[in-house]
Amino acid sequence: MSDTLTPRRGARRIIIVVSVLVVALLAFWWYRHHQNATASAAAAAARGGIPIAVGAATVIRHDVELELLALGTVTSTYTVTVHSRVDGQLEKVHFTEGQVVKQGQLLAELDPRPYQAALTQAQGQLLRDQALLRNAELDLTRYHKLQEQNSIAKQIVDTQDALVHQYQGTVKLDQGVVDNARLQLDYSRISAPITGRIGLSQIDLGNIVHAADTNGVVIITQEQPINVIFALPEVSLDQVFTAMHPNNVLQVEAWDRDNKNKLSDGSLLAVDNQLNTLTGTVNLKARFANQGQQLFPNQFVNVHLKLGAQHDALTVPTVALQLGSAGSYVYVVKDNQTVSIAKVTTGPVSGNDTIIKQGLQAGEKVVIDGLDKLREGSKVKVIDRVAQNNAAAAAAAAPARGQRRRPGGGGGGGGGRDPAAGGGPTAPAPATAPAPAAPPPSPPASAN
Repeated sequence: MSDTLTPRRGARRIIIVVSVLVVALLAFWWYRHHQNATASAAAAAARGGIPIAVGAATVIRHDVELELLALGTVTSTYTVTVHSRVDGQLEKVHFTEGQVVKQGQLLAELDPRPYQAALTQAQGQLLRDQALLRNAELDLTRYHKLQEQNSIAKQIVDTQDALVHQYQGTVKLDQGVVDNARLQLDYSRISAPITGRIGLSQIDLGNIVHAADTNGVVIITQEQPINVIFALPEVSLDQVFTAMHPNNVLQVEAWDRDNKNKLSDGSLLAVDNQLNTLTGTVNLKARFANQGQQLFPNQFVNVHLKLGAQHDALTVPTVALQLGSAGSYVYVVKDNQTVSIAKVTTGPVSGNDTIIKQGLQAGEKVVIDGLDKLREGSKVKVIDRVAQNNAAAAAAAAPARGQRRRPGGGGGGGGGRDPAAGGGPTAPAPATAPAPAAPPPSPPASAN
């Protein structure tokens, strides 16, 4: 029985393999046929058989404001974590979270009693040693008089003089202890080291504060002025340094995340002294007065670095530029509605436009969209994208206006909707007239 099943299984496997191969060959044939059809259509379009719809822009000559665009992060000028310099219980808090404080303003107070007691002890020791010093000085004065009368040995005078110096050193040591105790007492009052905005409190009232605490009491950030750090590619450094010479202060603008609204004006503060080898960029820092509090630490902004103006420059939209093996080029639209490739030499970029140093003339039209299907000599049809977008917007707004008018028309022509109202109003008739006119186009369509 097993001998008869083995040939049948082998035949089934052969049939399955052949079927898979046939399906694969058919799929490959369909794919190649589809690719050839697509390539033939593209070649026909390239030969000028079918005009390709494109958008175009005119090459213009004008004064161009040069600027570099970058992404930046707002950073505070100073960020300080306020720590207590002594240990103690937090007894009083003199700030509210989010408050703007001035440098030297009292923020919090620790329990001062231990430090007040230490200061009192140090002052008492100082008074005691000052009294001993005064007594030693009086004795020394008497010994000098007795020595002048040869009534006392010189050794006694010298010993007393040394004792006076000893007490003077003790008094100075006591004075240092008093000053240190007074300083510790002052440290029990925590003051703002800078002017800035208070953050959220790091510790609550009544807790024991230690000088070694890592979180501190509160964090203060200075927001006026404030800085923005941004990065530029190394190829832009030459433009920046040229614009900065000689000692020019470059203007910087900060725009919102969507790059639609300008937030603040500032100036370039510094350029970093080395490149980032991983990204090929260099960091720059700009400073803003931030009087209106538009900028906030760690905020993301778009940076516009102004490099001055270039007069009488030719510009094209940057999207028109293509990059090939021979360099940059554009497609120029000729009078016969065909395109030709024009090699160009590009200059600085200003916003959405690029300055053209060589290769184009003012008034020529260059293709800005539909570039992927173009070849040398391709026939094109220039579409006014602005008018097209305006027409589409108007068409989309028309139904909305009709819907807004319909309630008013219904109120004025209520009799037109109700035949029993007498049919006197004739105004509804034009509104209903197009309804019978709609069916006529359908019979020809069905007939064909």
